[in-house]
Amino acid sequence: MGQFRTTPVDRVDNISKADFIKKYYKPQKPVLITGLTKNWPAYKKWKLDYIQQKAGDQIVPLYDNEPAKDKESVYAPVKEMKLYDYIEILKTQPTDLRIFFYNILHKMPELLEDFEYPDIGLKFFKKLPALFFGGGKSKVFMHYDIDLPDSMHFHFDGDKSVTLFSPEQTKYLYRVPFSIHNVEDIDMDDPDFKKYPALQYAEGIRAEMQHGDALYMPSGYWHSIRYLNGGFSMTLRALPRHPARFAHMLYNVFIMRHIDNISRKYRGQKWLDYKDKLAIRRTERNLDLKKHSS
Repeated sequence: MGQFRTTPVDRVDNISKADFIKKYYKPQKPVLITGLTKNWPAYKKWKLDYIQQKAGDQIVPLYDNEPAKDKESVYAPVKEMKLYDYIEILKTQPTDLRIFFYNILHKMPELLEDFEYPDIGLKFFKKLPALFFGGGKSKVFMHYDIDLPDSMHFHFDGDKSVTLFSPEQTKYLYRVPFSIHNVEDIDMDDPDFKKYPALQYAEGIRAEMQHGDALYMPSGYWHSIRYLNGGFSMTLRALPRHPARFAHMLYNVFIMRHIDNISRKYRGQKWLDYKDKLAIRRTERNLDLKKHSS
C-alpha cells in the first residue's frame, strides 16, 4: 500500500477574468478560488438546514460506495427516501449514501436566484446546474466526466477532499476501456502499488475544499472525491471548445456509452471482467515503455 505523489492545488482568493484565462484556462490547470462565492446569497444561505426546509418532502435517489456488478445499471440507486430524512442523516452521522445529480432547474428552481454564473471566461451550459450531496463516509470513484466539460465545482456546508489527475496521467491510472473510470478495485485513498505498480508513477493534485470554495477542473481531468463530513456541492459546466475535445465528447456520449450499455446488458459480469483485464494489460504496456525509456 502507498500514497500517490500529489502537489497542492493553486489557491487564490480572487482572480480576474484575464488572469484566469491566461494562467489556468488556456494551460488547462486546476485552481481553487476561495472568494468567488462570498457575494452570493448562497454563501450565507446554502446550508443543509436551508435545503432541508425548502425541499424536504422531495423523494431522492441515493447511491453508496459499492460499484455496480454484473448487469446492474450504474444509474440505479440503492434506495430512495425523503430529502428531509437523508439530510438528517448527513447532519447526525457518517454515511456513504450520496445524491449523485440533483438538477436544480427541475427540482428546486428557486435556488437559481442564490448564485450567478461567474464572468471568468467560461461559457457555462445553463440548463444543467446540479447539486451533489454526501456524508462522512461518501466517496466518488476516480473518473472523468463523459461530456468532457470545463467545470467549476462549488462546495457548501462541509469539507471535502478532491484528488485530480490530468489527462496526461491516464496511462498510469488503469483506465477501463469503453468507460470513464479506472479499475474499480483500486482504492484511491490507499493504492496497492504491488498489485497496480503503474499507479506509483501517477502525479496528482490535491484540493481540500471548505464552504464557499470554487474548484476549476479542466476538461478531461480525472477526479476522485471524499466527503469528510456532511455537505453538498454544485457544479457548473462549460462545453469543451477545442474541436478535437468536442469530437471526443460526441463520441463518448453518442457512441461509447451505448456500446458499453449494450455489452453490459447482454454479457454482464463477463464484459466488466474483460474490460478490467484489458485495462491492466494496456497500463502494463505503458509501464514497460516508461521503464525502457528511463
